Amino acid sequence: MPPAMPAAARDVLTPDALSLLQTVARAGSFAGAARELGLVPSAVTYRVRQIEDALDALLFDRASRQARLTEAGRELLREGERLLGEVDAVVSRVRRVATGWESQLTIAVDVVVSCGTMLELAQAFFEVAPQTRLRLRDESLSGTLHAMAEGHADLALGVALEPGNTLGLQSRLLGDLPFVFAVAPHHPLAAATEPIGDEELQKHRAVAVADSTERGSPITLGLLAGQDVFTVPTMMAKLDVQLRGIAAGFLPEPMARPFLASGRLVAKRVRRPPRVARMSYAWRETGPLGPGRGLQWWLDQLESPATRRALLERHSGVLLG
Repeated sequence: MPPAMPAAARDVLTPDALSLLQTVARAGSFAGAARELGLVPSAVTYRVRQIEDALDALLFDRASRQARLTEAGRELLREGERLLGEVDAVVSRVRRVATGWESQLTIAVDVVVSCGTMLELAQAFFEVAPQTRLRLRDESLSGTLHAMAEGHADLALGVALEPGNTLGLQSRLLGDLPFVFAVAPHHPLAAATEPIGDEELQKHRAVAVADSTERGSPITLGLLAGQDVFTVPTMMAKLDVQLRGIAAGFLPEPMARPFLASGRLVAKRVRRPPRVARMSYAWRETGPLGPGRGLQWWLDQLESPATRRALLERHSGVLLG
């Protein structure tokens, strides 16, 4: 059996100490971390030195004015992030056992989901669960499902991929979402003869939302090989790009609808099958305790067809300059 960690080292690796190291690494300097934490730089330097002395390892390279992590420091923060996550999970489980409510609930929200509807639901949630912290994660394409599969979220809304046999996940249908090919009236494709073939589309820049997945191979939809592509982070940015005539592409029909009605976008028929995405919502299996009361509240709301429809269709409040 390996020797036990010296008490001094074990005692110094507290959640507060790990959070301090994360702040220094993120800020890039002891002075920056001190400003963020409301401390004097000497206090931050002293606490970091205590941790280094206890571990007998240099965690930050001080050769320059910036605090750069050493290999040992990077390893400690990798493990520290995992440990802090486990501490948070324990706190959440203990709270659930005591009260039934999660201390924090994280929802991965795909870029096609109505932001206004999500905020209305969040407001209603806080009225019944003010003690639960709610975190919404912007995701897109395969990243929405991966956020669930990798344990970063408790619920995912707008999953475009079939969860299939993904271990530990349950899913239900959110709804079918039709897409429309649209361009600004001043875009060259607005005057193109319909239906527009791929040969013509390939001559023009397309706009695509980046896949938010951090692992595996990101997916792309509706793009042609060799086509010039402008990649943006959100569906709202994609809509804005198309309104400005910078590029062309497919948009969720409910999101494009008010702009098609006002003439700020023009729908064009293309020589491709109609594009309809089957969207789901998914959540993690929660073991013998069942879902916490917070997650169960959201699952209860999603039982309503009107709520599911609003999450995919209520984009009429979107206003862009």
